[in-house]
Amino acid sequence: MRRFALAFAMAAVPAVSFAASLGVPLDQAVIVSLSRPAHDVVIGNPSIADVQISDQRHLVVTGKSGGVTNLVVDDAAGHVIFDRQIVVGTSSGDRVQIIHGAQIVSYACAPICEQVGSMSGPAAAAAPTPSPSAPPAPSGAPAPSPATP
Repeated sequence: MRRFALAFAMAAVPAVSFAASLGVPLDQAVIVSLSRPAHDVVIGNPSIADVQISDQRHLVVTGKSGGVTNLVVDDAAGHVIFDRQIVVGTSSGDRVQIIHGAQIVSYACAPICEQVGSMSGPAAAAAPTPSPSAPPAPSGAPAPSPATP
Protein backbone atom coordinates (compact mmCIF):
# COMPACT_ATOMS: atom_id res chain seq x y z
CA MET A 1 0.00 0.00 0.00
CA ARG A 2 2.91 2.38 0.75
CA ARG A 3 4.38 1.81 -2.70
CA PHE A 4 1.06 2.71 -4.31
CA ALA A 5 0.79 5.88 -2.19
CA LEU A 6 4.34 6.92 -3.12
CA ALA A 7 3.73 6.23 -6.81
CA PHE A 8 0.49 8.23 -6.67
CA ALA A 9 2.23 11.13 -4.91
CA MET A 10 5.03 11.19 -7.50
CA ALA A 11 2.50 11.14 -10.35
CA ALA A 12 0.64 14.08 -8.83
CA VAL A 13 3.77 16.29 -8.79
CA PRO A 14 4.21 18.48 -11.90
CA ALA A 15 6.75 17.27 -14.43
CA VAL A 16 9.75 19.15 -13.07
CA SER A 17 13.23 17.80 -13.56
CA PHE A 18 14.40 16.26 -10.27
CA ALA A 19 18.10 15.84 -11.11
CA ALA A 20 20.48 17.82 -8.92
CA SER A 21 22.70 19.35 -11.60
CA LEU A 22 23.47 19.47 -15.30
CA GLY A 23 27.13 19.34 -16.29
CA VAL A 24 28.07 21.52 -19.26
CA PRO A 25 31.61 21.41 -20.69
CA LEU A 26 33.40 24.73 -21.00
CA ASP A 27 32.99 26.25 -24.50
CA GLN A 28 30.59 23.49 -25.54
CA ALA A 29 26.81 23.12 -25.77
CA VAL A 30 24.23 20.74 -24.30
CA ILE A 31 20.69 20.32 -25.61
CA VAL A 32 17.92 20.25 -22.98
CA SER A 33 14.55 18.70 -23.90
CA LEU A 34 11.50 19.98 -22.04
CA SER A 35 8.30 18.13 -21.16
CA ARG A 36 6.11 21.08 -22.21
CA PRO A 37 6.59 24.25 -24.27
CA ALA A 38 8.71 26.90 -22.55
CA HIS A 39 7.39 30.37 -21.84
CA ASP A 40 9.99 32.00 -19.55
CA VAL A 41 13.65 30.95 -19.52
CA VAL A 42 15.94 32.37 -16.83
CA ILE A 43 19.65 31.71 -16.32
CA GLY A 44 21.02 32.74 -12.94
CA ASN A 45 24.45 34.00 -14.04
CA PRO A 46 24.79 34.66 -17.79
CA SER A 47 28.57 35.01 -17.50
CA ILE A 48 28.82 31.28 -16.60
CA ALA A 49 26.31 29.81 -19.08
CA ASP A 50 24.24 31.03 -22.01
CA VAL A 51 20.83 29.67 -22.99
CA GLN A 52 19.27 29.85 -26.43
CA ILE A 53 15.79 28.64 -27.32
CA SER A 54 16.01 26.22 -30.23
CA ASP A 55 12.23 25.69 -30.27
CA GLN A 56 9.54 25.67 -27.56
CA ARG A 57 10.63 22.26 -26.25
CA HIS A 58 14.41 22.46 -26.73
CA LEU A 59 17.05 24.72 -25.19
CA VAL A 60 20.76 24.95 -25.95
CA VAL A 61 22.95 25.60 -22.88
CA THR A 62 26.52 26.73 -23.62
CA GLY A 63 29.29 26.81 -21.00
CA LYS A 64 30.96 30.23 -21.03
CA SER A 65 33.20 30.14 -17.93
CA GLY A 66 33.83 27.73 -15.10
CA GLY A 67 31.37 27.94 -12.24
CA VAL A 68 27.90 27.10 -10.96
CA THR A 69 24.62 28.80 -11.80
CA ASN A 70 21.01 27.70 -12.28
CA LEU A 71 18.41 27.46 -15.05
CA VAL A 72 14.66 27.83 -14.46
CA VAL A 73 12.02 27.35 -17.16
CA ASP A 74 8.28 28.07 -16.72
CA ASP A 75 5.40 27.11 -18.99
CA ALA A 76 2.63 29.48 -20.14
CA ALA A 77 0.63 28.81 -16.95
CA GLY A 78 3.61 29.82 -14.78
CA HIS A 79 4.43 26.27 -13.64
CA VAL A 80 8.11 25.38 -13.32
CA ILE A 81 8.92 22.68 -15.86
CA PHE A 82 12.72 22.72 -15.47
CA ASP A 83 14.82 23.85 -12.50
CA ARG A 84 18.41 22.69 -12.34
CA GLN A 85 21.80 23.70 -11.15
CA ILE A 86 24.22 24.18 -14.08
CA VAL A 87 27.86 23.23 -13.45
CA VAL A 88 30.29 24.46 -16.09
CA GLY A 89 33.78 22.99 -16.12
CA THR A 90 36.37 21.47 -18.37
CA SER A 91 35.36 18.17 -19.84
CA SER A 92 37.24 15.24 -18.39
CA GLY A 93 39.69 13.11 -20.29
CA ASP A 94 40.22 15.18 -23.39
CA ARG A 95 42.39 18.07 -22.16
CA VAL A 96 45.96 17.98 -20.94
CA GLN A 97 48.17 20.71 -19.48
CA ILE A 98 51.94 20.42 -19.35
CA ILE A 99 53.56 22.67 -16.75
CA HIS A 100 57.28 23.29 -17.12
CA GLY A 101 58.51 26.02 -14.79
CA ALA A 102 56.53 29.16 -15.62
CA GLN A 103 55.29 27.81 -18.97
CA ILE A 104 51.87 26.09 -19.21
CA VAL A 105 50.92 24.47 -22.52
CA SER A 106 47.36 23.18 -23.04
CA TYR A 107 46.34 20.43 -25.45
CA ALA A 108 42.94 19.13 -26.58
CA CYS A 109 43.04 15.43 -27.37
CA ALA A 110 40.24 13.94 -29.48
CA PRO A 111 41.49 11.60 -30.98
CA ILE A 112 44.94 13.20 -31.41
CA CYS A 113 46.39 15.96 -29.26
CA GLU A 114 46.66 19.48 -30.62
CA GLN A 115 47.99 22.51 -28.79
CA VAL A 116 45.17 24.91 -27.91
CA GLY A 117 47.01 27.46 -25.83
CA SER A 118 50.01 28.36 -23.76
CA MET A 119 50.83 30.90 -21.10
CA SER A 120 53.49 31.91 -18.65
CA GLY A 121 52.71 32.84 -15.12
CA PRO A 122 52.82 32.06 -11.44
CA ALA A 123 53.06 28.33 -12.10
CA ALA A 124 56.81 28.68 -11.65
CA ALA A 125 56.31 29.10 -7.92
CA ALA A 126 54.46 25.79 -7.74
CA ALA A 127 56.94 23.87 -9.91
CA PRO A 128 59.52 21.71 -8.13
CA THR A 129 63.04 23.07 -8.13
CA PRO A 130 66.26 21.10 -7.68
CA SER A 131 67.59 21.02 -4.15
CA PRO A 132 70.79 23.06 -3.72
CA SER A 133 72.08 20.53 -1.17
CA ALA A 134 71.92 17.58 -3.57
CA PRO A 135 75.21 15.68 -3.58
CA PRO A 136 77.30 15.96 -6.73
CA ALA A 137 77.25 13.06 -9.18
CA PRO A 138 80.07 10.53 -8.72
CA SER A 139 83.02 11.08 -11.03
CA GLY A 140 82.53 9.44 -14.37
CA ALA A 141 78.74 9.28 -13.97
CA PRO A 142 76.58 11.65 -16.00
CA ALA A 143 74.74 14.33 -14.09
CA PRO A 144 70.98 13.85 -13.95
CA SER A 145 69.11 15.99 -16.42
CA PRO A 146 65.71 17.54 -15.70
CA ALA A 147 62.74 15.80 -17.28
CA THR A 148 61.34 17.54 -20.34
CA PRO A 149 57.84 17.20 -21.72
